[in-house]
Amino acid sequence: MVFLVSLDILICMILWVGELKKLVEEGKVKYIGLSEASAADIRRAHAIHPITAVQIEYSLWARDVEEDIIPTCQELGIGIISYSPLGRGFFSGKNITEFTDNDFRKNHPRFLSENFQANQKFYKKLVKLGQEKNCTPGQLALAWVQHKGAVPIPGTTKLKNLEENIGSLKIKLTPEEIKALEDAVPVEEVKGDRYAGMSKTWRFNSSPPLDTWTGTKH
Repeated sequence: MVFLVSLDILICMILWVGELKKLVEEGKVKYIGLSEASAADIRRAHAIHPITAVQIEYSLWARDVEEDIIPTCQELGIGIISYSPLGRGFFSGKNITEFTDNDFRKNHPRFLSENFQANQKFYKKLVKLGQEKNCTPGQLALAWVQHKGAVPIPGTTKLKNLEENIGSLKIKLTPEEIKALEDAVPVEEVKGDRYAGMSKTWRFNSSPPLDTWTGTKH
């Protein structure tokens, strides 16, 4: 069991990870993981107790974690768990016309009509590359994440989609093919943020520096 801590509740890294460390020592928790944590917080947490895994959004169109977070995890020997590796279904061919009224993607920045239409060019490129590899664009997207050293956790409610996802394990990519996939989805050209406002992501959430902590509420 990996205990994942989201930055939504990670107000003070030292206090939280210190308490989680106690749970590990008591045998109630086996491993500790973090979710959407900054590189600085990962280092601070790891100094208190070894962090087993960091869950972060990582896909062909969400590669900002390559700047600092992934190198930090690799340096410290921390596993990387990629959520939304299919771009919330974008790379498996989901269309905005399929979304129900209560589907949060209807208001997701990258799925808003104008942005979605502009981003379709990336999906079409993956379709073509998938045809060359005799696989689906979704399988290519998952294979890319795996070849980058992360463990993808795609969500699905249908057996056929599960079987398709499992099929990605058989796909082998050369360094040239990995580059071709990244060139097909240049992140600087993707329309829309991966979250509205990005306020709940690692980029704008970090526990306060140690030298500012007074132990009082503000």
